[in-house]
Amino acid sequence: MEIQQTRLSGVSILEPKVFLDPRGFFMESYNQAKLSELGLSYNFIQDNHSLSVEAGVLRGLHYQLNPKAQTKLVRVLRGAIYDVVVDIRKDSSTFGQWIGVILSESNKRQLLVPKGFAHGFCTLVPNTEVLYKVDEYYSPENDRGILWNDPALGIDWPVSNPILSEKDQKHPLLKDADINFE
Repeated sequence: MEIQQTRLSGVSILEPKVFLDPRGFFMESYNQAKLSELGLSYNFIQDNHSLSVEAGVLRGLHYQLNPKAQTKLVRVLRGAIYDVVVDIRKDSSTFGQWIGVILSESNKRQLLVPKGFAHGFCTLVPNTEVLYKVDEYYSPENDRGILWNDPALGIDWPVSNPILSEKDQKHPLLKDADINFE
């Protein structure tokens, strides 16, 4: 597995080794020992799996407050997404900055989203399935979000009129968000 650092400290793109043959492919999508060798030591305790039937479904921007903050390891099983990570660590030199990465069934990339970052994605094709590992259980009382189209963030989403959940339509702007990451 190879790791690429991004301009947001701690956010990494993981590229597994894929072995192709006429039958298809084989890859290790997760190997705790290999990740530890790369300096990524997390205790993932749960897998989450979503299906978005239509292209243009936008989920996010989500995070959990401390002490129930989550690190996520995100990958696409089927389809493709534009995956976005926003730095919400108040004392960070990159606070409020974001990166976007395409994850797909064909590129097999994974995105590591550490604690202190908001995360969201937009499906690029119908019937997209996303699987992600987390290192903390879901905590409704610590569940928070930031409005997907906050003008202060200026995220260049691939859609202008996404399909959103009722919850994701009502998130506050970053300047009004409840954040406890330093």
